[in-house]
Amino acid sequence: MDEINHNILYRPSLGDKKLALLLDPEKADLNALPLSSDSHPDFIFVGGSTGGDTTPFVRALREKLSIVNCQLSIILFPGSAAQFTPEADAILYLSLLSGDNPEYLVSQQIKSARSIHASSVEVIPTAYILIDGGVETSTMRVTGTKPLNPSNAEGIQTIVDTSIAAELMGKQAIYLEAGSGAKTPVSLDIIREVRKNTSVTLIVGGGIRTPEAMQAAYSAGADIVVIGNHFESHPEDLNSFLTAQRSYSAAVLQCSGPTGEAGPSEQRSDDSRFMRLALQEAYKAQDAQEIPIGCVIVSDNRVIGRGHNLTETLADVTAHAEIQAITAASQTLGGKYLPDATLYVTVEPCPMCAGAIGWAQIKRIVYGAPDPKRGYQTYAPRAFHPKATVTSGILEEECRSLIQEFFKSKR
Repeated sequence: MDEINHNILYRPSLGDKKLALLLDPEKADLNALPLSSDSHPDFIFVGGSTGGDTTPFVRALREKLSIVNCQLSIILFPGSAAQFTPEADAILYLSLLSGDNPEYLVSQQIKSARSIHASSVEVIPTAYILIDGGVETSTMRVTGTKPLNPSNAEGIQTIVDTSIAAELMGKQAIYLEAGSGAKTPVSLDIIREVRKNTSVTLIVGGGIRTPEAMQAAYSAGADIVVIGNHFESHPEDLNSFLTAQRSYSAAVLQCSGPTGEAGPSEQRSDDSRFMRLALQEAYKAQDAQEIPIGCVIVSDNRVIGRGHNLTETLADVTAHAEIQAITAASQTLGGKYLPDATLYVTVEPCPMCAGAIGWAQIKRIVYGAPDPKRGYQTYAPRAFHPKATVTSGILEEECRSLIQEFFKSKR
């Protein structure tokens, strides 16, 4: 069973929380970092509020990672357009939504747009939201903006509303930042409320100095915790944070998730049950002399849409099982989006169906047999919603045998 990552920042499986190490090229000592092939964070963010070209630093960092045999994604966290380098793997395309300075809302982005567009660097549109952490940060000084105040209910609501607006504008990530050297990190209440009201990747940084604080942020809903200033002063603490990260994930995986999600064995049992229903749809297609592919869509443990291949019956090349099921599910719920649904299909979706699944914002896709010749992974591996999870291999042999026997009978 393969878990597929559709966003460099997010590998969405139960208990799979991430740790990012933030390195400021003007401060970081690469020689002091205790990195190794079996002891390292998930990502390295590179950038700072000041400074220029990061190319020399990124190259030195890659050399360091190569020496210690670490294959990590290097993600730019730019303070200005001047910090972009095509040497990185990805860039947080930041828009400072907590302030009203147009220079950092859009002007710096415009200055770097042509260079980024011409590169192969993955772009991650990110809302950058400063939260008052009790100190004046360099970001505040450089941008001339004030952080959002979380000291009362109105301030918290403003933070949540800003986060909601970010998702509505199409941001793929929300970065709640208390600032370098913050006295207090982003509160757990704020993390919970933002997580409750948004569905994109949630990054939290600033003022997190202990493994326990990191774990608390995870429990509140953070997908990625970013630590920079603390590791600059205490690089030896990296291993204790990594140990705590693994302990947290292991504890979550041993029981039901923090939001009541099923544990792994229960989840696989449910997946098999619903894939059986998808196979029933596939047999209906076979009886109609259609390619035997079936699909069901489930929400709250209830089937809300069913479909099977009808391309011959309807003389319509778009009448695939997934399209039929999505249409049925949308009619059931009375809306075009299905963000709380899981789609089960007997064969890996094609690029067309993957696009439809992405537009429907379906959060989880489960399929039986792979389709290496025409499957979405070959032609459109990023077609799903950025936060969608994919599980493959459920009743794989049955799904594969059904379609192989069909084509044998046609020869």
